[in-house]
Amino acid sequence: MFIIVRPDHGEHRFQDLRSRQPLNRYGEIAVNHIAVVLLAAALVVVLALLAAAAAGTLARLDGATYPAALMRAATTFAAAVTGALAQLLPRA
Repeated sequence: MFIIVRPDHGEHRFQDLRSRQPLNRYGEIAVNHIAVVLLAAALVVVLALLAAAAAGTLARLDGATYPAALMRAATTFAAAVTGALAQLLPRA
């Protein structure tokens, strides 16, 4: 006795429904785009924080006071974030 099983078993029941279902491609693309933008922004912030921590540490090792080292770290963070955002702005 042989049992013949089609490779797409059960798929034949839903063939007529495929043409009637709307495509949600635009929603998926928007969600993917938002996810990429958020991940890129998080990466920029993390890298800017690392640069700021390095600048503050180097300033402190150089003999600067804590407020001066904190100001150098804040300046480095602001410069890193501004530099990353400047790449996104359209040029005149």
